[in-house]
Amino acid sequence: MTNNDILRRIRYTFDFNDTRMIDIFAQADHIATRAQISEWLKKEDDPAYQECSDVDMAAFLNGLINHMRGKKEGPQPLPEKRLTNNIILRKLTIALSLKSDDILQLMALSEFSLGKHELSALFRKPTHKNYRKCQDQVLRNFLNGMQIKYRSGNAAEPDEASPPDGP
Repeated sequence: MTNNDILRRIRYTFDFNDTRMIDIFAQADHIATRAQISEWLKKEDDPAYQECSDVDMAAFLNGLINHMRGKKEGPQPLPEKRLTNNIILRKLTIALSLKSDDILQLMALSEFSLGKHELSALFRKPTHKNYRKCQDQVLRNFLNGMQIKYRSGNAAEPDEASPPDGP
């Protein structure tokens, strides 16, 4: 999954407008313009499409954590230069204050089965012997489950709740 796909899905799930998106970036002490956000949200075949960098996506996720949980005092964490699906999953889990059972329930909403041990392996350090790389399929199903649960006015069927411009 690309950062742009993830950004589109989060925006759709929580129904964020451009002003809210700019504010979320600002909560992580990162400046994003309305034009940049518009370019990131366009489809890949649009001539104005721009890729959302890992640093910009990490800043957005840090801002989302601050937006959902409140901003901590002191200096803000610096955005990662390189994002992985594991980091994205961890940041979304933190932003939504999810426990492992909550994550498994979101996966179940998306009709995706994942065991507790498999889930815990996704949150380990990459140097740990039981670390498991988070595949796109896992992240995609997590985002689908998140959309089913958090999208206001969503339909009961996951297919009907898909974003109009997302996969």
